[in-house]
Amino acid sequence: MAIVAVSIAPLGTETASVSKYVAAAEKVLREDGRLRYRLDPMFTTIEGDLSVIFEVIQKMQEAVFAEGAVRVSTVIKIDERRDKEARMEDKVRKVEALLEE
Repeated sequence: MAIVAVSIAPLGTETASVSKYVAAAEKVLREDGRLRYRLDPMFTTIEGDLSVIFEVIQKMQEAVFAEGAVRVSTVIKIDERRDKEARMEDKVRKVEALLEE
């Protein structure tokens, strides 16, 4: 299972706001329904099979183009473990537990 952080943003739009583009990308993720995800202020964190994640990210990027962007910048960070299953929440809980010591 992989945990992936993705940021998809248009470049060169008429406004500094990117929320409508982010919403278009998030709608693809929501409607697909195969992946767990969390929208954060700077990235969306996605959890699941890496091949499915790549497929959905490509559709998310296309959704940003469909909103009128002519150039899109996508940043992807992948954490894939094959020795055990690690969920998004597990990673956060582990750090929080260490902070309480």
